[in-house]
Amino acid sequence: MRIHAIAAALLLGGALAAQAADRDAHLHPGELLSSDAGYRAAWQELVQEEQRLPDWLMNLSGPSTPMQAVESASDRFLVGQLCEAHNCFNQRLYLAFDWDKDNAYALYVQVPENLPEDRAPSEHASLRWLGEPDEEVRRLLEEQLRKDPNWF
Repeated sequence: MRIHAIAAALLLGGALAAQAADRDAHLHPGELLSSDAGYRAAWQELVQEEQRLPDWLMNLSGPSTPMQAVESASDRFLVGQLCEAHNCFNQRLYLAFDWDKDNAYALYVQVPENLPEDRAPSEHASLRWLGEPDEEVRRLLEEQLRKDPNWF
């Protein structure tokens, strides 16, 4: 009887955690930091280890899309996108938080200023990985980048 109670408690705890993460999927990146200490701690750990990041990126304070729950082969993530205010074409960030809020990862994309219209941003941009994502997370964030209509 006691094992059944423990199993039920574990299942309930997992279900509640999934509901909380699903709820967070509708928030914008900056709202995650202000609404949940787990996301805030994961993001602070990521930016703490990096150098020369702009303020908008460190604070997740640019124009953004709501976070989305995305399944990968082995995990679930909350992913989102934001950019520098008034410079979304040239300064973008694609980010992912693991479902447990333990880790944050990001792809910082910088397109050169005054890139001629006949030049593909994908051929001239610099990509900077933040948070040491593994291959699976890199593919996930690259997929988000490829979905951007301004990326060709």
